[in-house]
Amino acid sequence: MAPVKQLSLPLESAEGESEMGNPVEPKSTFCSSLIGRVVDRNNLLRALKQVRRNKGAPGIDGMNVDDLLDHLKQHWPQIRQQLIDGHYKPKPVRRVEIPKPDGRKRKLGIPTVLDRFIQQAIAQVLQEEWDADFHDQSYGFRPNRNAHQAMRYAQNTVRQGYSWTVDCDLEAFFDGVNHDLLMEQLKAKHQDRQLLRLINRYLKAGIQINGVTQTSTEGVPQGGPLSPVLSNIVLNQLDWELERREHRFARYADDFVVFVKSREAGERVMKSLQRYIGDSLRLKVNTQKSAVDRPWKRTFLGFTFSQRDQRIKVADKSLLKLKATVKLLSRRTRGHSLKHIIAELRKSLLGWKAYFDIAEVLSPLRDVDKWIRRRLRSYIWKQWGRKGYRMLRRLGVDRWLAWNTAKSAHGPWRLSASPALYRALPNRYFKNLGLPELTAR
Repeated sequence: MAPVKQLSLPLESAEGESEMGNPVEPKSTFCSSLIGRVVDRNNLLRALKQVRRNKGAPGIDGMNVDDLLDHLKQHWPQIRQQLIDGHYKPKPVRRVEIPKPDGRKRKLGIPTVLDRFIQQAIAQVLQEEWDADFHDQSYGFRPNRNAHQAMRYAQNTVRQGYSWTVDCDLEAFFDGVNHDLLMEQLKAKHQDRQLLRLINRYLKAGIQINGVTQTSTEGVPQGGPLSPVLSNIVLNQLDWELERREHRFARYADDFVVFVKSREAGERVMKSLQRYIGDSLRLKVNTQKSAVDRPWKRTFLGFTFSQRDQRIKVADKSLLKLKATVKLLSRRTRGHSLKHIIAELRKSLLGWKAYFDIAEVLSPLRDVDKWIRRRLRSYIWKQWGRKGYRMLRRLGVDRWLAWNTAKSAHGPWRLSASPALYRALPNRYFKNLGLPELTAR
């Protein structure tokens, strides 16, 4: 894939006219508008680069990310004019369901590649406009902010004596955002009718399920680049309400917790928040998933805390998800070579490790490291089959131990913890093949 900077695109030039020769409005009036900033050449190049980096599946029109550039070269002048005139109509998003570890399914919308490109361009402008208005304790989908900072803030707050947490779960947040309230918030800050009309059309673009299009009367286009910044705009009102009430809190997108010093205070805050979220934001609180409890008994952003000294710890649920991924990649029926399996595991484990690397309690990660190596020993033993004895001898296991292991009636998983396989396939064997260790710092 060629770098975006080397591409010749039919996008607006810095001189105020398109590279296709079509005149545009003067810079003094048009380019100062928000829609002008959206279709600005530099903004569009940034958006194109981001969409190509993110890749993703095709929408309802079947267009791939690799096809986007050719499409823009042919059609961008007309699309750009439709955006400026307010006539552009987004296509419905394709609804897919992603299996979750608990057996349920997560609903996800996939916009067309063209709409992802336009959404990204809009999101960049909105982010620039709104970021200064967002609260300091809002950490999700913002420049120079991340989940690690949210966890550090939460840890410091708990250690200061706020040892009870109000964990308030918003039920189907992205599907339940009220369109009227969101548009009111946008109109209060922006007067650009073309951009407001375009955002409203994206909100109401509809969802296509099995070829049938359904109207969307609420919710933001989850799965598209626009939804994160819109979610922050919606919940910015909640952040400043919590600030007004002098609460300690941390929020990452729709995941937020409030910290208090007693259970009684937590119960009062929970009831008050449920009323505020329902009345002012017109959203629902999932009472089954919400609770007032100790921080080390709750999960925030995949983490929790140790009870004794409030060190950051990977939550059990996150470890179970990781083990499910490892099981999927290393199942014995795949028939791949060990190097292929480890290459796939390496990619997945390094990504997981990059996110969870701030964990300070390492003992659960050591257990997972041991479990992964044991699973790989089981995989190798199954692949060896009748060659088990010869392979053990070749790898330095003495004759008596190799014979008793090869003739054992136990299955691969039981034998994966045997002395023979530990001697033949020590930890350094997997390390030399590129298998990462979750505990390595």
